[in-house]
Amino acid sequence: MKKKKFIFLVLFIIIFTTSGCSLGGGGGTSDTLEPITLKYWRVWEGKDAFDEIIAKYNAIHPNVNIEYRKLRYSEYERALLEAWAEDRGPDIFSIHNTWIKGYASKIVPLPLSTKMVYQFQQGTVKKELVTEIRATKSIGLKELKNDFIDVVYNDVVIKTEDPETKQISEGIYGLPLSVDTLAMYYNKDLFNNAGIPNPPEVWDRNFQQAVKKLTKQDSKGNIIQSGVAMGGSTNVERFSDILSILMMQSGAQMMNGNAVTFHLTPPYLESQGLNPGADALRFYTDFANPAKEVYSWNSSMENSLDLFMQGKLAMILGYAYHLPTIKAGAPKLNFEISKLPQINDSSNMNFANYWVEVVSKKTKNVDAAWDFIQFATKEENVKSFLDKANKPTALRNLIDVQKEDLEIGVFADQLLTAKSWYQGKDSNAMELIIADMIDSVIMGEEELEDAVRLGVQRVQQTIN
Repeated sequence: MKKKKFIFLVLFIIIFTTSGCSLGGGGGTSDTLEPITLKYWRVWEGKDAFDEIIAKYNAIHPNVNIEYRKLRYSEYERALLEAWAEDRGPDIFSIHNTWIKGYASKIVPLPLSTKMVYQFQQGTVKKELVTEIRATKSIGLKELKNDFIDVVYNDVVIKTEDPETKQISEGIYGLPLSVDTLAMYYNKDLFNNAGIPNPPEVWDRNFQQAVKKLTKQDSKGNIIQSGVAMGGSTNVERFSDILSILMMQSGAQMMNGNAVTFHLTPPYLESQGLNPGADALRFYTDFANPAKEVYSWNSSMENSLDLFMQGKLAMILGYAYHLPTIKAGAPKLNFEISKLPQINDSSNMNFANYWVEVVSKKTKNVDAAWDFIQFATKEENVKSFLDKANKPTALRNLIDVQKEDLEIGVFADQLLTAKSWYQGKDSNAMELIIADMIDSVIMGEEELEDAVRLGVQRVQQTIN
């Protein structure tokens, strides 16, 4: 009987030690190759854009399976909420850069280090496969500021207060694979016919002159060719971004802490009697005012992107992500891309629009999830994604290379001066508020400063 018990004990020890079981581990890792599955949800790009990154990651972490899922933008946020409610949500997912603070309670910041199992070959004559656990220091605030462009640091770093000690700490809540910027697409044929050799670079000088030359009306005053898609709301692609950057270039401070402030005049502009928020709104809506010389847009016109592809619109402000849509929808359109016009020649300010990879608070594999994000966003790994997706980089070191690219060079060239602003917990509601603000001025329902002030009050309600 004792002999049987001894044999059983020996067999149990052998099975336990050779099956890879372990009592160790933290953040979802252990010192064995336990299988880990990371659900990764995104919009826009398909899995093929990540094939090379995932393959390189699996070469050193063969136990980590990345389940990539692409969702439609229209269903994305609802799908996330429903999945979390049923505990089947993703471990890693993407959110827009303007959503980060709104999602802060649902995502976990980057830990100081990640503990992962690595597998590699060792030996020269007789090679053997070695499994080793390592704790790797995560990217810090200094590295984030040095490696990524400025707008990333400002967006992904969130300050939190310890409820007991009241100490303020800063955490990194996400990392981007790319950053897009707002630029100007223009129809070269329409420019040539109007005798305009180069795209305009300054808003209130050659830009307005170009719009007047490029806009045509029939005998009844109907616009048959528009110089630019500006002045309207819902039929102008990314109208809220366009108005935002006009305000910011004019000197408006969109936010001050948690307060929406684009209705205020900064102290350095008070002596000039300027109100940058109202001034920018006036400039923007003038393009939809029939009484103005720059009149080129109205609410009855088709979507601006569609009109541009039809060859009936000379200029449209858009992002690099619009490029494949335009090329597919109008393969014979003779167009070019130029930098976003500025207030003057001496200063540049551009607008950033991008998505950030974050880790769900509900994941059981925090270390693995954050380890993959850091791996994917490294310079040597993210290149394959940028090439396949044809996107501008988020890393400083890759900007000079991308500047030479014929398609995305303009967008990359604007990255170092790109900015953004937090638009509240409901960015869709914010866009509707901006649309109402624009429409109220166009229809004569509100004076400029009153419209801006009311818009600020309404946006403020979405912030907290």
